[in-house]
Amino acid sequence: MKYERAAIPRVVLGGASSGAGKTTVAIALIAALRRRGLDVAPFKAGPDYLDPGHHRLAAGRPSWNVDGWMMGRDAVLGTFTRAASDCDIAIVEGVMGLFDGASAVDPAGSTAEVADWLAAPVLLVADAGGMARTFAALCRGFQDFDGVTNVEGSIANRLGSEGHLDLVRRACAAHGRTPPVLGGLPRDAGIELPERHLGLVTADPELLSAERLERLAQLAERWIDIDRVLDVAAAAPPLDAVAPASASRDGAPSCRIAIAQDDAFQFYYEENLHLLEAAGAELVPFSPIADAHLPDVDGVYLGGGYPELFAEELAANRNLREELLAFAREGRPVYAECGGMMLLQRAIRTLDGAEHEMAGVFDGTAVMQPRRVALGYAEVEVTAECLLGPPGTRFRGHQFRYSDVVGCTAPSVYRIRGRRAREAIAGAYATGGTVASYVHGHWASHPAVARRFVSACAEGVGA
Repeated sequence: MKYERAAIPRVVLGGASSGAGKTTVAIALIAALRRRGLDVAPFKAGPDYLDPGHHRLAAGRPSWNVDGWMMGRDAVLGTFTRAASDCDIAIVEGVMGLFDGASAVDPAGSTAEVADWLAAPVLLVADAGGMARTFAALCRGFQDFDGVTNVEGSIANRLGSEGHLDLVRRACAAHGRTPPVLGGLPRDAGIELPERHLGLVTADPELLSAERLERLAQLAERWIDIDRVLDVAAAAPPLDAVAPASASRDGAPSCRIAIAQDDAFQFYYEENLHLLEAAGAELVPFSPIADAHLPDVDGVYLGGGYPELFAEELAANRNLREELLAFAREGRPVYAECGGMMLLQRAIRTLDGAEHEMAGVFDGTAVMQPRRVALGYAEVEVTAECLLGPPGTRFRGHQFRYSDVVGCTAPSVYRIRGRRAREAIAGAYATGGTVASYVHGHWASHPAVARRFVSACAEGVGA
């Protein structure tokens, strides 16, 4: 396996807990660094789509997921090296608390695992509300917890005043090995991101307007020692990283794949799109809400999103739905995840009981539930020949959903096992060249899946 040395200034923002303010701090830092004329490569640890969307708006470039459990060490290093190699600094936003992940007893799937693989210094982001000396105890505990993770400093969030920041700094400085406080952000409802819809929220350009990003950049410059952040990032050692695959190709693309991208469908791992392009596909965005026609393509990729919020608009776009149905009935390749799978059902039933007609590729109804139905990592084993590979093909991903499909009679071509589940369950619908499930797959866990999908599109058949 080919390795290369990569000198990339980098820092990981690890949280003391979920809700500590990592995303706000990450966006503020990215905005401040860009204000200084630096190119920033953003990343998100864990299986998350929304924070990368916010990063993209702040950084002006894609944000890549780096997830230990779904990807593995070599893929994390390869993705990171490829995406950050042309930038001045990389900012990695963590997931949950620094040491939280797929296990309660080891670092699998945690921010700490990613930081260790990247040999990256960690800045601990913690809510300092109501704390001073206790903040020092918190930081000291995180630094000493596993003896491996390199906590080089902290960012105190939701401060009451500049005097509060001074108290927190003095408290940490008074105790030997406690990481220094590199700054913080004030308690300010105007800079907090809104509550997430069903645990998520769309990365809305209006939410992170140029004016708001400028305000966040100014706050970061005033409250955070940006020069020290840069020094910490620059001290990270060169990486021994797997040489990343390039998405460049010689000659014309082998196929065109339509990618659903609008307010209803927007959840894609950047890595999946890269792997499709690296395999020879041209990606053609389209809107199931607004476009009257399906593009002239060889395959369709329907990602996740919020079709339930736009069910009326999707139902009203009858021509697009009929073209999608005709495309699938011809046996041509269609791959759908979560919200995309809902679009392919006969209907979506929203919480008010209303049913909205969808594409009808499958005969089920996607029924919204008042409580979350599934959340967590999942491993997929393909059980029958399909557009993603032969039986025995395995890849990893995750589920996050508030709906169930009822009444669908199509057979399954997946066996799905949650990380903690003792038994696997059937969990995909297949018909002709179409495969759809609730699992958001991350194909870095098995890149051949993307190559197989592209081959199926190039050949014009789904299996």
